[in-house]
Amino acid sequence: MSSRRPAPALAALALVLLLPGLAAAAPIRLWHAYRDDEARALGAIVAAFQGAEVELLAVPFDAYAPKLQAAVPMGEGPDLFIDAHERLGDYRARKIVAPVGDALEPGGEAVFQGPALAAVRLGGEILGLPISQKCMALYMNTALVREAPAYLEDIAALAGALPQGVFPLAYEASNAYAHMPILAAFGGAMLDERDQFGFFGPGPERSLELVRSLIARRIVPEDANGALVTDLFNAGRAAFVISGPWFVGGLKDEAKRRARVVPLPKVRETGQPMRPFMTVEAVMLSPQGAQRAEARALARHIAGAAAAAARMEIARTPPVRSDVAVPADDAFIAAFTEQAKVAIPMPTSPAMRSTWEPAQRAIRKVLRGDAPPGVALAEAKHRFDDVRRPLPPPASPAPLLVGLGALALVLVLRWVSAAKGAVRGPALRRSLARSIPAYKYVAHAVVAIGVLVLVPLVIGAATSLFAGSGESLRYVGLANFISILTARGEPLFSSGSFYLVLAVTVLWTAVNVVCHLVLGVSLALLLHRPTLRLRALYRVLLIVPWAVPSYVTALSWKGMFHRQYGAVTGLIEAVNAAFGTSIEPIAWFSSFTTAFTANVTTNVWLGFPFMMVVTLGALTAVPGEVLEAAEVDGASRWQRLRMITLPLIRPVLAPAVTLGAIWTFNMFNVVFLVSGGDPDGTTDILVSEAYRWAFTREAQYGYAAAYSVLIFLLLTLATRDWRWRRRTPGSFIPQGGGAADGSAPAPVAATEAV
Repeated sequence: MSSRRPAPALAALALVLLLPGLAAAAPIRLWHAYRDDEARALGAIVAAFQGAEVELLAVPFDAYAPKLQAAVPMGEGPDLFIDAHERLGDYRARKIVAPVGDALEPGGEAVFQGPALAAVRLGGEILGLPISQKCMALYMNTALVREAPAYLEDIAALAGALPQGVFPLAYEASNAYAHMPILAAFGGAMLDERDQFGFFGPGPERSLELVRSLIARRIVPEDANGALVTDLFNAGRAAFVISGPWFVGGLKDEAKRRARVVPLPKVRETGQPMRPFMTVEAVMLSPQGAQRAEARALARHIAGAAAAAARMEIARTPPVRSDVAVPADDAFIAAFTEQAKVAIPMPTSPAMRSTWEPAQRAIRKVLRGDAPPGVALAEAKHRFDDVRRPLPPPASPAPLLVGLGALALVLVLRWVSAAKGAVRGPALRRSLARSIPAYKYVAHAVVAIGVLVLVPLVIGAATSLFAGSGESLRYVGLANFISILTARGEPLFSSGSFYLVLAVTVLWTAVNVVCHLVLGVSLALLLHRPTLRLRALYRVLLIVPWAVPSYVTALSWKGMFHRQYGAVTGLIEAVNAAFGTSIEPIAWFSSFTTAFTANVTTNVWLGFPFMMVVTLGALTAVPGEVLEAAEVDGASRWQRLRMITLPLIRPVLAPAVTLGAIWTFNMFNVVFLVSGGDPDGTTDILVSEAYRWAFTREAQYGYAAAYSVLIFLLLTLATRDWRWRRRTPGSFIPQGGGAADGSAPAPVAATEAV
């Protein structure tokens, strides 16, 4: 026995000695948002690394930054990640990125060409190693045009020489990023040197007037998005396209063969070249990754010359290193390399994130003719300044702590008062002993509910009491709620105020629930008829809208509402051709009425199957004998429906209506994907407004959490009011199978009435 005693100590000593080796053997975690050829190129580059095992993780682009912000501070994120340089200012403030240190090869500062290395340098520190630089250039359809234009106006002059239905130029005109080349030609900027809104003044106004005239003359398609621009070029209906290297990934083989890339032209009115934004993609080190020598070695490998050559060969990515030669016969890479020389590196200031939303709203208002450029840009500047206003002053947490202490004391006193009789005797102990088996059965449910529901609610409520992020995070008490409820000092029903958005949300909920209820109940009554043939087939077909993911449905309906190429416009054109009418296509997202109608139509399509299924289930419980008795007594079909069927299914429909109202109140997908809040944010609802404060307005999570708390309180009060009305005598909802006034059960009362 004595000879075995040292075994645990020896095992512990061996484990301690092995821990450094185990830590060194941990794989290097690398995150990226690449797809297709770029992902394959990265995989090949990482496979050639011999230093350590690498764990690659592809993260969707839309979720990339939020995942980094959540994981890296907790030590659960990647050792390295690849991202655009413009996020470095925000990443450094949140301590997500660290200096590259010796990951930069000796003499590396002279290797990277152009402004690539300067773009990743902040405060004298290099926070990333450039691996590619991307900007927009001009794609030519060589089947339609032969020569590269010297001026933008030369493209517009092709309008009469091209075949019918072909646009001289296609690009996302309402997108602020795509508008930047024209804005720069007029001397404008999105953000000035003092981090103030730069998209303001005579130059930007003239740039918008130019684009508006191009759309009015059908030089550029209206409301074009990336998918439409790609389709036009594939179909040979666009002579020129302004886009970046990513555009090639969506082209068909035939379109690729006739595509040629050249630098962007000048604008004759100013004589200045069109200068797009340039994004430098860099491999960055997280704080924990910067401490690992093998992670720094991997970063050096990914940014090396061999890796740049592999990216150029596999993904057609222009190199950023001077020691990697571009093939003389590769016009594609040569054109983007030349364009990058005059491109403008996107600012790394966190303020840049706050420019996109107001700038794009202003561009849309001008291009749709809703406001002149000066007015629209003045509103955009006001929105930018409102988002960038100073944080509320810090508040003392003493009132909160006193309130929480008082609440805890009240709860303890109530518990003691309730259990006072049992505490002094053995009754409490016997009661607890008898309850132990029951506690075991529900313990896992209590833990699950606590972790998945209660803890997030508490954390969200606590977040609403803070403002700022990173080192600027501070406790501000109820300042976020006060700012929301006072409309941030603006008129109570001004654009974007809590009260206006709440009114839109209530209208949105009421209209949708009524349509869901009427359409769902009507279809259920129709499908419940035993004489209807093919009932099973109809039920399956009508449930399909509910089965398809709402994301897919919302995007499909958005495409159908496109003014030029949507299915609704196609139907209007078919009607015009068939009946000789002249109905104009509807610009669905240019006014509140039509945009709201588009949102409601999409959501009704998504929501009526739920109400139909619930009603079908309730109809199966309606006693057939009562309906037969009423029919024998001479009741008409309408009387049987109104006095027997509807009162009996009402208790089942009531909770379904409540659930539908809650779901519709928070139906983010439809509003965000179909109308996107257009026009000018008037169709936004509370949950989409909360999203914008969290993810498009400098990540003001505390303010967004305050919105969420208010949404929770509104829904809680609404459901509590419904329960109170349900218990009140005279309520419209029958209780316990009886009528609302406590008289005979609904079937008997209805039969007697008949």
